[in-house]
Amino acid sequence: MKNINTAYSYDKQKVKYTANRQTDPAIAKLINNALGDARTVLNVGAGTGSYEPTDRIVTAVEPSEVMRAQRSTEKVPAIAAYADNLPFNDSSFDASMALLTIHHWPDIRKGLLELKRVTKDVVVIMTFAPETVGKFWLADYCPEMVMVDNARFPKIDFITSALGGKCRIVPVPIPINCADGFNEAFYARPEAFLEEQVRRSQSFWDFLPREVEDKAVSLLKADLESGKWDEQYGHMRAQSEFNGALRIIVSKKSS
Repeated sequence: MKNINTAYSYDKQKVKYTANRQTDPAIAKLINNALGDARTVLNVGAGTGSYEPTDRIVTAVEPSEVMRAQRSTEKVPAIAAYADNLPFNDSSFDASMALLTIHHWPDIRKGLLELKRVTKDVVVIMTFAPETVGKFWLADYCPEMVMVDNARFPKIDFITSALGGKCRIVPVPIPINCADGFNEAFYARPEAFLEEQVRRSQSFWDFLPREVEDKAVSLLKADLESGKWDEQYGHMRAQSEFNGALRIIVSKKSS
């Protein structure tokens, strides 16, 4: 686990992403507020289209053929392109957004600069703050998760430095019934991690040797069956929201 290759391909994984990753209304509201009064919005690393606003003109960019194919007919078709080489003129969009995607980009800084280039006003990034991922209880069962996420996720300062302008950091409270199945979404539903399809929709598991994943799942299953998990973390089952590592970064260009 010392040398972690952070490259990831949804085309290779063949993930049925839409089965467990949906738009969460509470998070969508925060993103919509961050977009302000933007009329035209670019979504880079758009995936299956979660969080794309329905009351604005959206352009989507997604390099994965598998992910593009999983977009519903209600979504605009996504353009096959990469974040670090966007096929648009300068200031083509009022706002742009990149949501839970920048950690997959081969050149994160170049991609952020491209977002800045094609955007007139506001760039919205949703990501995880790597220095806080270890606070989630799953780290007790899979400490390797922290190593992987620290290698993959850029620090918030790196992002704000690349974007420039006036940046605002918004911590994102995760609701107990969060519909978007990233790992912290199941803070109160630990049994979900025992399901293979849930884990496959969370990319960090695919960076681990299978034996490491199996060990973590076995430990969690044993603690759930014995009641040990509930002794330590059972209070979270009734906790209405969880403040973890999820952040929204709003960069507004200086006028």
